[in-house]
Amino acid sequence: MQVQVHSVHFDADAQLLEFIQSRLSKLEQFHDQIIGTEVFLRLDKSDVNENKVAEIRMAVPREKNCLLKSKAAVSKSPQMSL
Repeated sequence: MQVQVHSVHFDADAQLLEFIQSRLSKLEQFHDQIIGTEVFLRLDKSDVNENKVAEIRMAVPREKNCLLKSKAAVSKSPQMSL
């Protein structure tokens, strides 16, 4: 499965990218036909501490859209989405 990570308005460090890759690789246990995954990490403009958003889009044959969205600490979002 191909994983693309896009971080908006900040630079994701190698540790975060490795964490996302390891979490998303577990999805193949549940659905073996996932072609690719795009992860969008961004910061929302708010005063709340939990202003980070992780949006995960998966390409699956014969499925229209598969979208997971989570607000929390960026490092916890992929874990919460799974």
